[in-house]
Amino acid sequence: MIDTHSHIYSEDFDTDRAETVQRAKEAGVQHIILPNCDSFTLPQMLSLESQFPDFCHAAIGLHPTSVKQDYREELALIKSELEIRKWIAVGEIGVDLYWDKAFLNEQIIAFRQQIDWALEYKLPVIIHVRDSFRETMDALAPYKNSGLTGVFHSFTGSLPEAHEILDFGGFMFGINGIVTFKNSGLAAVVANIEMKHILLETDSPYLTPTPHRGKRNESAYVSLVCAKLAEVYNCSTEEIDQQTTQNAKSLFGI
Repeated sequence: MIDTHSHIYSEDFDTDRAETVQRAKEAGVQHIILPNCDSFTLPQMLSLESQFPDFCHAAIGLHPTSVKQDYREELALIKSELEIRKWIAVGEIGVDLYWDKAFLNEQIIAFRQQIDWALEYKLPVIIHVRDSFRETMDALAPYKNSGLTGVFHSFTGSLPEAHEILDFGGFMFGINGIVTFKNSGLAAVVANIEMKHILLETDSPYLTPTPHRGKRNESAYVSLVCAKLAEVYNCSTEEIDQQTTQNAKSLFGI
């Protein structure tokens, strides 16, 4: 399995980060992709990647909730980082209107700038969408048929929204612990999406799957997402593991 979205570099894991990685390996995780948030999270993320090379893979991006007055300085740092090394992806980027709508215009400017860089450096994007599906798709519209690829991280949309993403082309759906929540309705939507478009993720330390909901999430729990998807698709966990791993390796070039 590949956990395609995990923030185990965060302070939530300061006391047992190495053990967390070991538990992930024991659960069958082969790779963990680490999306960045901003300049504050970058050092911790790079430290973790250097500690576990070929297992942890860092992405570079400015998270929409980190888009504030200084966003141009943050973007300049991202551009400089893209110039000096190879990254797994550009992310986590996107539009978030759940926490704060004050910087919507700046979020869209930052989103599009980072998409431009993803195309320039031939990298996939990791897209964050929260209460912003329409704004996100409108921002993406000019990039249809551009060759842009990526993942809609933590997908929780409706089936019509899934079809709109599929029609755009080039994108996969990141499925995490939300699919195990009884009242989420996500399982019914995912059942109508071909498995070739699905990626496993945790979004650790957030969105912990049942039966650990309410506790800290970690990459080992991606196995619980895999098990739930086996129920959804009425197949074995081995099939889910094989297909989603192939999907992730194809998208991220692992």
